[in-house]
Formats: sequence, C-alpha cells, structure tokens
Amino acid sequence: MIKESVLFKNINIFVFIFIPIFASISVLYSCSSKVNEEIKPRILISSDIGGTDPDDFQSMIHLLMYADLFQIEGLVSSPYGMGRKQDFLDIIDLYEEDFPNLKKHSKDFPSPTSLREVCKQGGTELANYKGYGQSTEGSNHIIHCANKESDQPLWVLVWGGLEDLAQALHDDSTIVNRIKVYWIGGPNKKWSANAYNYIADHHPNLWIIEANATYRGWFMDDGFPSDISSKGYYDHYIQGKGVMGKAFKNYYDGQIKMGDTPSLAYLMDGDSDDATGGSWGGQFTRMGYSSRSVFYRNTTVDDTLSTYAIIEWRFPGPRIDIPQDSVCFKMEISKQIWHGYYLGNGQYGVRYSSKKPERASYKTQSQIEELNNLTGQFVSIVPWPGERGASDYSLGQHWYGDRPEAEYFISDQQGAKTVSKYRKDFLMDWAQRWTWLAE
Repeated sequence: MIKESVLFKNINIFVFIFIPIFASISVLYSCSSKVNEEIKPRILISSDIGGTDPDDFQSMIHLLMYADLFQIEGLVSSPYGMGRKQDFLDIIDLYEEDFPNLKKHSKDFPSPTSLREVCKQGGTELANYKGYGQSTEGSNHIIHCANKESDQPLWVLVWGGLEDLAQALHDDSTIVNRIKVYWIGGPNKKWSANAYNYIADHHPNLWIIEANATYRGWFMDDGFPSDISSKGYYDHYIQGKGVMGKAFKNYYDGQIKMGDTPSLAYLMDGDSDDATGGSWGGQFTRMGYSSRSVFYRNTTVDDTLSTYAIIEWRFPGPRIDIPQDSVCFKMEISKQIWHGYYLGNGQYGVRYSSKKPERASYKTQSQIEELNNLTGQFVSIVPWPGERGASDYSLGQHWYGDRPEAEYFISDQQGAKTVSKYRKDFLMDWAQRWTWLAE
C-alpha cells in the first residue's frame, strides 16, 4: 500500500512538471492548426473579360462568391477584343451590393475597395511573332506579386491569352520559380500561339497546367439531371438570389458555361501541388513535350498534326527594308485572320493552333507578290500531344496537360470527364452559397 504522503508527493511532482508540458504542447498544436487554417492560396487572375466570350463574367461572379478562400492579389485585364479593366470593376460593383450578406457567413470576404485596388490593365493586342512586346501595367503587376516575400507560390490563373504572362517572364525571368500557372488553353492557345511559343521555348521549366479541353467538362451536359444541367442550374439555384444572381442572367441567358472556373476550382479541392491527383479542376498528366510542326512549304490534307499543336508556316520572299516582326501578310483560316510577320533575311512566318479536330484550308493575302494567294490545307486530330516529332517543344518536369486516354473524353474533348465527374459536388457547394444572397 502506498503511503499517503508519498502519493501526494508524486501527484505534486506530476502537476508541477507534466501538466505545463501538456499545456505547452496543446498551445503549440492550437497555434499550428490556426496558422494552417489561415493559409489561403495567393492568386492572380489574367482574364479576357469583356472580350469575345462573356463566360469570364460568370467566372468572375463565381470567384467573388468564394473570395473568402483566397488571397486575391491581382485582377489583370488581358483581353482579345473590347474588354478592359472596367469590366472587372463593373462586377465588383455588383459584389459590393451583395457584400453585407456574404460577410454574415465569413469575415474573410475582401472589401470591394481592396479588390478594386488590384485591378490592372494588361495588354490589348496579340503578341507578335517573337511572343512579347512592351511591358504593361498588368505584366508589371504579375512581376510585383510574384516577387513578394512569401512561403507560397503565386498562382497565376489565366482565363484568356498568355500575352501578359509571357511579357512578365521576359521582363523578369526569375519569377518562373515563384509562380504556378493554370491556363485555360484551347481557343485561347489559338490566339496566343506566339506567346505560347515564347514561353515553351524559353521557359520550359515553368510549373503549368495547360488545360486545352479538360475544362469543357464543366459545361458539357453528359447525362446530368436537369437541376445541374447547364440550362437548368440557373432556374433551380441562382434565380432571385442577390444582385449578382440577377446579373448572371445577362451572360448566356443564365446558362452556365464558366469555362475558366476550373482553374479556381482546382485550388478548392484536392492537393494543388499534385496535378496528376485529380480534383474539381481536373486531373492531368505530365508532359515531356508539346507538339509543334514547322513547314517550309504549303501544306496539304496529307499533313496531319495534333489538335492544340502549334503549326508554323515559313515562306521565302524578297529581302525588304522593314523591321523584323513587322506584319506584312495575312492568313485566313476558317474565316478568321492571322497575322504573318517578316522574320528577316527574306523569310516570313505565321503561327496557328487548332482548338478542335478539324480539316481546314488557308489562303494568304499580301501586297508582296510572293506571299499573295498562297493556299493549302491541313488536318488536326486528337489526342494531344500525339507522337513525338523533331520540332516539338521539350518541356521540364512540371508541365501538365489533358489526360489522353479514351475513357476521359467527352465526345472529342480530351480529359473532360476528369472535371465532369465532380460536377454535382461542385455545383451543389455553389448552390449553398447562392442561398446566402437570398437573405
């Protein structure tokens, strides 16, 4: 039997020595948990909002409804078309009216003023043949944000062309190690072929998800019930909900597209450091190369390349006294016009990228006789990047692309099922937030 005095002595020793230790461990654990909870992804959006496709307005409304989950460091207007920084500001004005209801549910929603302060105007023209041009307020802001002292990377979510990103990488190549990129490619790659060429050629070690088709799983109706179909979701969950809900009807008549939203959803679910793991934003495969075909002649239907590949035509012509990178001919493909450039030494070039499988024809126009009325055809097929070719871009360890396996296709859209499989989870989570705006 233990003597009472010894028992109390042992208890006192335990209280004096071990309880403070346990308390310290508890405090440390509590502090650690709090810090982890407060870490939010740093994001900068480069968007062609207000340009040729109104889906960026939808994606912007979605972003603001989840703005409490992120550190929004930049909203850069990088349009092809008429879009400008003001288009961001217009959506922020709507957000300001819904802001009181959102704040009831999270104190972390950023103020409208703070969001306006990070809106910047980026480039308004497509890159020329070399892939970069003049610095812009937007490209400088990418550099500024990337160089902030932080233990986190800056996530650059590109909802349009790559022009401002390419310019930033050209002006400060060191940021390649401080940023991670999720780019909605496809049709944007078509317009940004020159900027893409510069990045892939000069910065192959960039950490980037190149989503050329995966994102389409967000809005392709693949046997989903009506309430989460592209056409039915608005009537079931958005209609009558706040100022932003009313405005949502202005874009595609409320039919959800939001083709750029998977870039944000990628950071809302799963392990963002592992692009191959799968999340709301899709599942991707590491790419050792990206397809590029270079022709020094007119092409024919016998010339087949991968969809989303970069195709270059280089034509001989006269040596003329104009600066390199001057536009001096045009190429029409599928009723759209692409600029051709003088490369120097009597060489001329133009780049293009198919946004879908196609059999296409082209014709050139120029005041230079040797470049006028050149015609040809080509065929693009899936999957991408296809078999490796001599002209392909060699990429680093962290360049990711759409899954090429047939089981991940929806119709001819590569990788789309890796997003559509999460459609119900994502849309029902968003539906809950729409109820906040009905209060």
